[in-house]
Amino acid sequence: MRPVSRSALRPYICPSCRYGAVSGRRRFASKPTQVPDIYDVVCVGGGPAGLGLLAALRSSPATSNLKVALIETQDLRKARAWNLESHQFSNRVSSLTPSTVSFLQRIGAWEHLDKDRAQKYQEMQVWDGETGSRISFDWSMETSPFEDLRTVATMTENANLVRALLSRISESGTENVSIFSNTTVSSIENGIDYPEGPDLSAWPILNVSPTGSAESQAPSRIAARLLVGADGINSPVRSFANISTDGWDYNRHGVVATLALSEPDKAPFPIGMRTAYQRFLPSLGGPIAFLPLPNNHATLVWSTTVENAAYLKSLSPKEFITMVNAAFRLSMPDLKYMIRMERPSSSSESQGYSHEDELTWRLQHTPQPSQIPPMVTGVQEGSVASFPLRFRHASSYISPRIALVGDAAHVIHPLAGQGLNLGFGDVASLSSTIEYAVNHGMDIGDILSLERYPAERYLVNAKIGGACDVLHKLYNVPGNGPVAWARSLGLDVIDRIPFVKGFLMKNAEG
Repeated sequence: MRPVSRSALRPYICPSCRYGAVSGRRRFASKPTQVPDIYDVVCVGGGPAGLGLLAALRSSPATSNLKVALIETQDLRKARAWNLESHQFSNRVSSLTPSTVSFLQRIGAWEHLDKDRAQKYQEMQVWDGETGSRISFDWSMETSPFEDLRTVATMTENANLVRALLSRISESGTENVSIFSNTTVSSIENGIDYPEGPDLSAWPILNVSPTGSAESQAPSRIAARLLVGADGINSPVRSFANISTDGWDYNRHGVVATLALSEPDKAPFPIGMRTAYQRFLPSLGGPIAFLPLPNNHATLVWSTTVENAAYLKSLSPKEFITMVNAAFRLSMPDLKYMIRMERPSSSSESQGYSHEDELTWRLQHTPQPSQIPPMVTGVQEGSVASFPLRFRHASSYISPRIALVGDAAHVIHPLAGQGLNLGFGDVASLSSTIEYAVNHGMDIGDILSLERYPAERYLVNAKIGGACDVLHKLYNVPGNGPVAWARSLGLDVIDRIPFVKGFLMKNAEG
């Protein structure tokens, strides 16, 4: 926790009493320092979590009159103007649970989302590439014939979500809200007790520097009654608060891409049901996940070793498509061979030798399970990318006049698709905490006012992050030894016990 002045330790002495007690004190400032612009809530970071917090505060009657600001280094004008053709999709896609959708509806952001670019799915097929054991989560079995299919999650691009949140904030009006994009926080420091002015000695003061293309000129110094860090894994706000983190790097990368699919062999039943697929590939370093998008597209997240990720990104589009199809269909020895194949040279291509030929030949000798996804027929140009996988958890989410949300507080393995949902859970809890403080006449930045927030979120995030970490390690043990046997037995048992399976499905909904 960062060091603060003694005034921070006496938060319940009213300012008039405190100044009265020292009114005879001589002040020696020859020229008073300029008082910074004062805000109730300042959020650093303009991603979904930061914008979600602003939208939540603006949507509540209790907090809509707070003076709030958001500082973002990127150009949010591009986010507002973001637009792609209906057959094109960003490769940064998130899976929103029903509880996250409910939160977005409650704050009025969901109606601004382009629904034609969002895709619900009602079934998940998960299986082990080593042992073949599998589990299926079918929400249609939980739905009566007279109601809509229950949704496990809704896929949408992060850019679609950011644009919707910006539209919701704009809809709330411009009074008491300031958004400074293309603006950098150069430093954060403790304030001072200003002569003949406010005592800001316990408040964070941000020194900001707009770039030449800044949308609106930010003041050079901003004081925050409550400073919120929504500024990612390397959070400057967390560093200023002197909050430590625990965690490790997985030495794995997540390869993402936007894929076009062939038409399914048979129409889904019930009509309209969409399926997500995940296959664990222990010998290759992690699972491959295949999540539906509109217009017969899908987004890919393939967790694998750094070397395999580099190899996949080096392939031509045709070779990449072949490797994705192989990852859902071939045995581990076949996959290990194919991912070490040399890229075909011009001479070998002329002789007809390629990844595609290798896959075709091997499929003739490989029995296919019933739960495989449709064949991939195309990959969107420029959509293949990768990012490092890490686990981090902050030792605390709060400090005097500081709160952390989203990746600034926790980063987890993406195999369960819960990262963004945990961030929105933080935002919902923190906005509720601020609302409670306002309604009860409390100081929204005081440490006692903020304690409700980590009490609600810390253990929840630790539990989900820990579960993802255990699954990652469990499903990275290759071969058919006792670990593989145990996890295979576990999947098969869960798939056959309805109340255990129902419990997992309930938790997956958020």
